[in-house]
Amino acid sequence: MSVWSPVLPAGDAPIYERLVEALRADIASGALGAGERLPPQRDLAHRLGLGLGTVTRAYVEAEKAGLVEAHVGRGSYVRGGGALRSGSDEAGPVNLAQNIAPSGPAQARLAEALNRLRRRGDLSEALGYAPAAGFERQRQAGAAWLARAGGLATADWTRMICTAGAQQALALAFEAVARPGDAILCEASTFHGARALAEHRGYRLRGVAMDEQGLRPDALEAAVRETGARAVYLLPTLQNPTGRIMGATRRGEIVALARRLDLWLIEDDVYGIYAPDAPPPLAVLAPERTFHVSGVSKSLAPGLRAGFLMVPPGDFFERVLRAVRALAYAPPSFGGMIAGQWIEDGTADQIAAEVRDEVTARMALARRILGPALEAPASLSAPHLWLPMAELEAERLAGRALRAGAELTPPGAPVVEAGLETGVRLCLGAARDREDLERGLHIVAAALAGTDARSSAVI
Repeated sequence: MSVWSPVLPAGDAPIYERLVEALRADIASGALGAGERLPPQRDLAHRLGLGLGTVTRAYVEAEKAGLVEAHVGRGSYVRGGGALRSGSDEAGPVNLAQNIAPSGPAQARLAEALNRLRRRGDLSEALGYAPAAGFERQRQAGAAWLARAGGLATADWTRMICTAGAQQALALAFEAVARPGDAILCEASTFHGARALAEHRGYRLRGVAMDEQGLRPDALEAAVRETGARAVYLLPTLQNPTGRIMGATRRGEIVALARRLDLWLIEDDVYGIYAPDAPPPLAVLAPERTFHVSGVSKSLAPGLRAGFLMVPPGDFFERVLRAVRALAYAPPSFGGMIAGQWIEDGTADQIAAEVRDEVTARMALARRILGPALEAPASLSAPHLWLPMAELEAERLAGRALRAGAELTPPGAPVVEAGLETGVRLCLGAARDREDLERGLHIVAAALAGTDARSSAVI
C-alpha cells in the first residue's frame, strides 16, 4: 500500500484543489509512478488532518483530470503519464453543490437581449467608466426590482450602489461597519462566502444559535454582550444553508434588539425572489440601521454579476463610494445593462417566474425521493434544502455521494460555530435538467441508506 504523504502547495485555492496539484506534481517528478496505488481516502485524511469529504473530492477531481483510475473495491491507481483528459467524454458528477438558478429561462432570452443591446443609444457609455455608484438608469432599475421582486417597498434608488454581484456588496457592507479584528455576528451556519470574506479581511465571525426561524434573539443578545460586536450579518429569507424563513414577529424582535443595543444589520436577501410571501425585509422595518444586499445572480443568471447594496441614510453612501473607487473604481457596466434592460421591459419577471416554476418542480422531486430525511422546507419554491445531521455523518454522506457521482456542498463550508447547526445543503438549480437531478437525488438517497449508491442510482 502506498505511503504517499503529499505536501500541499501554499495559496488561497480550496484544499482539495491543492491536494490535486500536489498529486500532479508528485506524478510529474516521478515520486509517484504509473500504476502505484494511492492510500485509502480515510487513511490519507487522517494522516493529513483533513476532512474525509475534502480528500474524497480531491480523488474524484484527480480521476476526472486523468491523473488516476479508480476501481471499486480495489482503490485508486496512478495512470501512466498523468495526461489531462478533456472531460468531454464524461458528464461528471451531478452538481448538487452550487446554489444557482436553472439556466434555461435566461439562456432562452439571451440572444434577443444582446440583439436589443446593440441597438441601444447608450451602449457606447458602457465602454467607459461608470460612476462609482453605477449608472442612474441601472440604479433605478435595481430599486424597482427590489421593490417588486424582493418586497423592499421603500427601495430608494438614491441610496443604492450597483456592485459586481452580491458578494462585492457584502464586502462593502462589512467594511462600512467593521475593521479587521472586529467581531461580526451571524447565524451558526451561514453563507460560505461570508466566511471567506471574514477570513480574508480579518473579521472575527461569530456564529449564533438558531431555531426553526433562524437567528434566536436571546442568543444574539448574549453574543453581543460577550463579544462587543456592533454588526450582525443574517439571511432572514431562505437562510443559507438551512432554507428557513424568519417570521414577522421574529423580525420585529431582531429589529428592536438592534435598536436597543445599537447594532448594524447586514441583511442578505438574494433568495427573496423564491419566497414572495415572506414578511417584509429588515430594511423596511429598520432602514436607519440596515445594509440591504441583493442582486440577480441567484434568480436570473450568475454571470450577469449585477448586485445591489442599499445603505442606511447618512454618510454611509459616500463612505462606501470611496471604498468602491479604491477597490474597483467603478462597477462593471454590461452585466448591469442587460439586467436593467430585463427589469425595465418585464423580461426579468418572466425569467424569475419560470425559474420558480422549475425549482418548484425540482423541489417536488427532492421531497418524493428523500422524504423525511429533509428538514421541512419553509417554501416549496426554495432553491436549496437542508438535511440536518452531525458533522461527521454529513462528511461521510458527502463522501459516499461524491464517489457515486453526486457532488454536495462540503458540510464544513457553512459552519461558523461547531456543534450548533450542522448538516448537508442540497442545491436544486445547478443540475442540467430534472433527469440529471433525479439521478443525483437517488444517489443521495442511497448514500443516506448506506447502500451502494452507484448501482442504486440506476433509474
